[in-house]
Amino acid sequence: MHYINKYLRNFKPYKVASHKIWQVSPNQREKILKLDWNEATIQPSPVVNTRLCKLMGTQFLNYYPATYNEELHNLLAQYSELPKENVQYFASSDSLHEYISKMYITVGDPALILWPSYDNFRLTAQVAGAHVMFFELGNDFSFCANAFEEKIRKKEPSLVYICNPNNPTGLLLEKNYIRHLLDEFPTTMFLIDEAYIEFSPENTCKELVLDYDNILISRTMSKAFGLANIRFGYLLASEENIQYISSIRNPKNITTFAQEAVIGALSDIEYMKKYVVQVNRAKLYFIDCINSKCGKRFHAFPSNANFVLVRCEDFLTKQEILSYLERNNVFVRDVSQSKSVNDCVRITIGTKEQVEYVVKLFERFFNQN
Repeated sequence: MHYINKYLRNFKPYKVASHKIWQVSPNQREKILKLDWNEATIQPSPVVNTRLCKLMGTQFLNYYPATYNEELHNLLAQYSELPKENVQYFASSDSLHEYISKMYITVGDPALILWPSYDNFRLTAQVAGAHVMFFELGNDFSFCANAFEEKIRKKEPSLVYICNPNNPTGLLLEKNYIRHLLDEFPTTMFLIDEAYIEFSPENTCKELVLDYDNILISRTMSKAFGLANIRFGYLLASEENIQYISSIRNPKNITTFAQEAVIGALSDIEYMKKYVVQVNRAKLYFIDCINSKCGKRFHAFPSNANFVLVRCEDFLTKQEILSYLERNNVFVRDVSQSKSVNDCVRITIGTKEQVEYVVKLFERFFNQN
């Protein structure tokens, strides 16, 4: 035990959800509705498959990946509507978070997380030696700006992590408020995780990186673009911050598969946008149905992302609905990173047809119990 990094001797591991879809055959996979990791519930743009098939007809597997892909970089900048100097790409947003923690957290530094949130970043910050603190949302997942700012003043964190839209609650802090935080706390770095921003694109903070040095925005291709398996993320930041991160980034860790897949997805933005429209419509339908038909035992919260947090009547009901859905080949997330969500499940929203099936299961469970 004494050989282990002292900051890792008593850490709490990141709790992964069931991934049983990889324990069955490809044919059986088609019968499973996987709504636990907030992946897209449809395949990515056909352009992705076309590019990957073409790639497989070439010689490349014995080579390291390209360390700089100009076409990819240009497409990311074009999609982000920012200069290339404000964009850098990584082998997943999780990998990006690790680089950010190395660059902006010194051992012993306080780091503040708006909580509940994406728990993997908590672990990443702790591994970097941060003293992680939390600012809890209210029991109804309301946000108290005054109390949040008071905690920043009191604790003086070197980095504040805000998942926006928030995972798992779906809460979104408005861009003007983020700007206020940047002005109010110029010596604090704010990491804004926009993993789900495609589902609320009007609220992105991307243009703030042109005016402020104390904001980093992480993004991913895993959600709206349907590329979770290829592991690709990117950073939006000031030119200076991009240069800092790039100086420690390993440029050969983004596989050729990932580079080609992302180019394909970014070449067909309309495909992604049509899927987002489907999801946002299905989300409103799901929330309305759960609250109107099963409201005595379940409450669905509004959401700005591709998922909905559902509060169950009690913890026992939560366990029962999780088991019931699984027996019907539907997997949803058992959230437990905070006491405020101990009686909640998080459900990824897909197409209207998929959501209608889940609603029917909730209704059947409600009527049988």
